[in-house]
Amino acid sequence: MANIDKLREVMMRLRDPQTGCAWDLQQDFRSIAPYTIEEAYEVADAIGRDDMPGLRDELGDLLLQVVFHARMAEETGHFDFDDVAASVTDKLVRRHPHVFGDAAERDAGIQKGSWERIKADERAAAADGSALAGVARALPALKRAQKLGKRAAHVGFDWPDLEGVREKIREELDELDEAIGTRRTGQIEEEFGDMLFAIVNLARHLDIDPEQALSVANAKFEQRFRDMERAIRASGKSFKDYSLAALDQEWRAAKQRIDS
Repeated sequence: MANIDKLREVMMRLRDPQTGCAWDLQQDFRSIAPYTIEEAYEVADAIGRDDMPGLRDELGDLLLQVVFHARMAEETGHFDFDDVAASVTDKLVRRHPHVFGDAAERDAGIQKGSWERIKADERAAAADGSALAGVARALPALKRAQKLGKRAAHVGFDWPDLEGVREKIREELDELDEAIGTRRTGQIEEEFGDMLFAIVNLARHLDIDPEQALSVANAKFEQRFRDMERAIRASGKSFKDYSLAALDQEWRAAKQRIDS
C-alpha cells in the first residue's frame, strides 16, 4: 500500500495547478483513454512474449492509467482511487458467492452459469436494462461482436446448432455478392460487416476466440511472408521480377519450409 500511496502522491503533484507538469495538466479523460487502451495491449504483448520483466513494467504503466483517471475524477468530485478499488472489490465478492457467500452458498460450490446470471442481475438493476448493456463501444470490433452475440445467446436469441450459423454465413456471402454487383460502396461495406459478424458467431459456436484466431493467422502469414522475402532476396531478385504464378510457387515453398 505504501507504493500505491506514493504513486498517487506523484500523480497528485503532476496534476498540481501551480507546480505540476504542463502536459499532465492539459489532459482529460478523452485524451488519456487512447493511452489506456495502448497500455492494455502492451500488457498482452508482454504476456504473449513470456517477458516477465516487461510484464512487470507494462502492468505498472497500466496501473498508472488507472491512477491518472482516478485523480482526474477526484479533482472534479466524482470519485477517487479508493472508490475504484472498493467498487471492484465489492463486485468480486458479489460475483463469487461460492467463496464469499454464506455457508450454504459455499457448500454448493460453483454453479454453472452463475457468473452470467449475477452479471445479468446487475445489468437489470442498472438504468439500461438491456441484455447488451455494458458492452463497451471502444472494444476491438471482433471482440465486441463476440460479446454482443454471447449476450444475445444468453437470453435465447441464437442459432440452435452449428449448421444454422453456417447457413447464415452462406446467406450473408450471397448478399455481399449482390452488393458487389451494385457497386455501391456503402452497401458493400454493410454486407461485408454482416458476414464478419456471422463468422464471429461461428467462432463462438466453435468455442474459439476470433481475436486470438486472427492473431495466430496474422503471425503465421507474417512468418511465411518474411521467409518468402528472404528466399527472393537470396536469389538476387525482387518481387517485381516474379509473375503472380511464380510468387504463388514461392509462397507454397515458404509454407512447406515453415510448416515442416
